[in-house]
Amino acid sequence: MTDQNNEEVLLMKGNEAIAHAAIRCGCDGYFGYPITPQSEIMETLMELEPWNTTGMVVLQAESEVASINMVYGAAGCGKKSMTTSSSPGVSLMQEGISYMAGSELPCLIVNVMRGGPGLGTIQASQADYFQTVKGGGHGDYRIITLAPASVQEMADHVSLAFDLAFKYRTPAMILADGIIGQMMEKVVLPPYQPRWTEGEIREKSPWATLGKRPQNKPNVITSLALQAEEMEELNLRLQARYREIENNEVIYEELNCEDADYIFVAFGTSARVCQKAMELAREEGIKAGLIRPITLYPFPKDILKHYASKVKGMLTVEMNAGQMVEDVKLSTCGKIPVEFYGRMGGIVPSPDEVLNALKTKLIEI
Repeated sequence: MTDQNNEEVLLMKGNEAIAHAAIRCGCDGYFGYPITPQSEIMETLMELEPWNTTGMVVLQAESEVASINMVYGAAGCGKKSMTTSSSPGVSLMQEGISYMAGSELPCLIVNVMRGGPGLGTIQASQADYFQTVKGGGHGDYRIITLAPASVQEMADHVSLAFDLAFKYRTPAMILADGIIGQMMEKVVLPPYQPRWTEGEIREKSPWATLGKRPQNKPNVITSLALQAEEMEELNLRLQARYREIENNEVIYEELNCEDADYIFVAFGTSARVCQKAMELAREEGIKAGLIRPITLYPFPKDILKHYASKVKGMLTVEMNAGQMVEDVKLSTCGKIPVEFYGRMGGIVPSPDEVLNALKTKLIEI
């Protein structure tokens, strides 16, 4: 099927869209390990056999620990490399992610969240906000984090994540809940981009270990600093970079906020639920709006601060016990009530539940 712009419109799962977009954006290598609910990403890549078309390497590693370190090695060579997993698998990757942040290397990690803690459930969750947005591993580092709310955004965010990762020499993550990974929707895939040549890698990835440099010295990729002053210098450089990211790369969506008395704040599947709850509220004469953070890091704190002086309260809705709500409260500086409503264990709140929570927690107090 084609749309009015003569673009091919396909029907596929969010996980499948990730795989197709990775091939099309010139990804050099995928290294992963199967885990529900994201296994279709690797399965789709294996079915498409991109090593025969674009030259992309697709490899099932022996574990999540091995896969993130394969990504580390490929990134050190200036390659567009990626891995995908789900919550407990990403927990196993945290050391490697911290190493890559400390080595100032770009990569893409896709986390299709499931419930926890522990092995948890294969049902959808949003309980990896702390694990991802707050860094996850050891050290003072951050990860650029994109939160898609549709299959189309699953496809679009692959190229965007790679672009941001290479622009700032840092890992980037697509943080999707299991519903977005498993649901089927219409999607227009991005156009094909050729993989970089060796000359383009040298230009775009000057850190890359591609043999001897002009001074006849190889680049050394490391996150090790034996002297305290050297370690502090690295951290100061990283913090300056994070401030630049926070100033330049915030992305969010706002709906019906200009005249709103109350605002829902939610990402991913929860934002889709809140959009319907917002419509139900307005049918009852309650002026509700929605702010959907698309970048969870950098967090859209300025827009929340802006509306904190205009609305009566905000309700953060998440599929967890309350994680993003902490950043919403920090952003609004205590100017208005900020309440939380969430479900856990793979249960998705209904629009009626969310509307009732708005009434009981904010309107009827």
